[in-house]
Amino acid sequence: MKKYLAVSGNMGSGKTSLVDFLSKKYPIRPIFEPNDTNPYLSDFYKDMKRWAFQSQIYFLSAKFRLHRELERYEGSVIQDRTIYEDAEIFALNLKRGRCISKRDFATYWELYENICQDLRSPDVMIFLRCSVGALRRRIARRGRPSEKKVPTSYLRRLH
Repeated sequence: MKKYLAVSGNMGSGKTSLVDFLSKKYPIRPIFEPNDTNPYLSDFYKDMKRWAFQSQIYFLSAKFRLHRELERYEGSVIQDRTIYEDAEIFALNLKRGRCISKRDFATYWELYENICQDLRSPDVMIFLRCSVGALRRRIARRGRPSEKKVPTSYLRRLH
């Protein structure tokens, strides 16, 4: 891999749109977040305490697989949300919100740290930020059924 670019930001901040735009404008391979394949995501948004650990483990595994794939690519890549955000923003937020027990979080964090020892960090990280109101409007506009019930308080904590 030549250059590794990553786009970070809250749900609805425009990560996918930016990755799509840049990959069409420049010779950069896009790597998109595997939201649609997470079998726990819909359940997670309905009952965060029950499904937080399983959802985070799924994302950790999927992002590790994507990371390995992008490391084998010879050209430049741009990734829509990285493994680092899943752990250091989402999982930490879920722990602070008592949605993941201390024991489960310790297990998750040890796995995350072991995985990260072998990963190449992004050369450039682009962070997108917008108001929580704008996030709510964008989430509603894109119409993903699983995201419709995301509590505003959850978006604020991630913010």
